[in-house]
Amino acid sequence: MPFHPLMSRRTWLGAAALAAAFTGTSAFAQAYPNKPIKIVVPFAAGGATDVLARVLAEKMAVGLGQPMVIDNKPGAAGIIGTDAVAKAAPDGYTLLLGLSNSMLTNQFLYTKLPYSPEKDIAPVYQIAIAPLVLVAHPSVPVATGPELLKYVAANKGKVAYGSYGTGAYPHLAGAYMSLTQNADMSHVAYRGEAPMVQDLLGGQIQIAFASALQAKPHIEAGKLKAIGVSGERRMGTLPNVPSLAEQGLNDEAYRVAGWLAFGAPAGTPPAILERIAQEVRKATQQPDVAQRIAAMGFDVQNSSPALFAAAIAKERPVWERLIKASGAKLD
Repeated sequence: MPFHPLMSRRTWLGAAALAAAFTGTSAFAQAYPNKPIKIVVPFAAGGATDVLARVLAEKMAVGLGQPMVIDNKPGAAGIIGTDAVAKAAPDGYTLLLGLSNSMLTNQFLYTKLPYSPEKDIAPVYQIAIAPLVLVAHPSVPVATGPELLKYVAANKGKVAYGSYGTGAYPHLAGAYMSLTQNADMSHVAYRGEAPMVQDLLGGQIQIAFASALQAKPHIEAGKLKAIGVSGERRMGTLPNVPSLAEQGLNDEAYRVAGWLAFGAPAGTPPAILERIAQEVRKATQQPDVAQRIAAMGFDVQNSSPALFAAAIAKERPVWERLIKASGAKLD
């Protein structure tokens, strides 16, 4: 940088240091990536999040020119895996593919978290909105949302509902249902969605919110009843299953939906976050991937680090109210 005669020595040195910092960041981003990239999935293998991670990793590896390694770290409603990413080096080589619980709602549910979703995880890309289907074991004598509410109220203390982790949407919605119907339902948390669905099929639990990926084959086989869909509209992959809102369950708890997204350790250079986001967008826009995501019952989003951050800011108060209303609180 040339020295201008009107510049003081201190001003010139400061400007030179700033220019060097930007140059270093740019060079770092241009060199990225030069080794395999790890995607931490904070849930067990076999669930919808894990399946989506593997589909995207295969496509993104081509664009990034490096292998994408899936690392499943299940447990504690996504906290274990998310914490591992929060504490990883902010260099773009450790990413999180998580759900709204670990990246947003756990901060309202837990009195103590080993990480701060807002301070320790950088938003990268909101992949898809993830409405769920409320399913019941065939032994439950209901077919609609209103009928289910009446049933759980009339069978106080006799109904158990499952979730793939305390604090995940299936837990919050089930807790809200139990609270508002004075149903005293039992909550059973599993280390992943697949084992939850297996116990639902076996009758160990009676109802659960599940992904279309896991539930659809069993619905079609008559092994599970589809009661309704969370969110604002029907799933494209289950067009004959009405939303709970359509059925008159207009509570905020049933109209919201979780999401799947990429995050990274806070402090990861913005240029690297944008590069990752670019590759995620390219992957999700490929027809075979888009169709695969839709078949899971998810709505693909066009996102970016900035758009994802704005979505989190908008949804934060909604989830905070839902958790407060559910009465759920964990240490």
